[in-house]
Amino acid sequence: MFISDLHLEPSRKEISEAFIGYLETLTRQDQLYILGDLFEVWLGDDDDSQFNLSIIEALHQCRGDIYLMHGNRDFLIGSKFADQANLTLLPDPFIVNLFGEPVLLLHGDSLCTLDTEYMAIRNLLRSEPFQSELLSKTLSERAEIARQARNESQQHTAQTELQIMDVTPEEVQRTFTEQHVTTMIHGHTHRPFDHFNEHASPPFRRLVLGDWDKYGWQIIAADNTLKLSRFPIA
Repeated sequence: MFISDLHLEPSRKEISEAFIGYLETLTRQDQLYILGDLFEVWLGDDDDSQFNLSIIEALHQCRGDIYLMHGNRDFLIGSKFADQANLTLLPDPFIVNLFGEPVLLLHGDSLCTLDTEYMAIRNLLRSEPFQSELLSKTLSERAEIARQARNESQQHTAQTELQIMDVTPEEVQRTFTEQHVTTMIHGHTHRPFDHFNEHASPPFRRLVLGDWDKYGWQIIAADNTLKLSRFPIA
């Protein structure tokens, strides 16, 4: 299974409860890939709030194998969190073998190259010097920085045309070619859809996961098929 963009935070209790319930349905044969933005914000592995610990415990107790990729909201998740939650951190991008074919997994923000302002910030956030400096600050200082960044992000989103914040078709095509794949799965844009270009040679397929809000979104790989579906959040 593949999911992304849950944006877990204490104020959205119904989403965290739905996620914990989702984890409880997994069996030892299941593999769950979380493609970024599991949390709305992650201040660092030293943030042992009760909410964070409850999510870590739910992940640790899960019977299936869990793989996690960083998103643009939770890029500070580190090895301590991975050990506590008993999951494997994945690089972005990452190729997984499904039904004998390579499938590219990524968060999706790397495809939004027309949003030049965001791409510049993304490169900074993903850099080791910036992360090390940020983690050297106190939790309260990091929380204030995150609050300011969130406000700026909301202003940027409100002022930017929707097509600029979506993936860039040329970058999508370049990524298919560079990675030598014909199928990719990503999130980030909150625009769930199964894009299939049957006119390309070979045909390309791009499955986009939605964010968890009124509905949860998942892609299930079973019986030689990939299926995007949604389910209500109680």
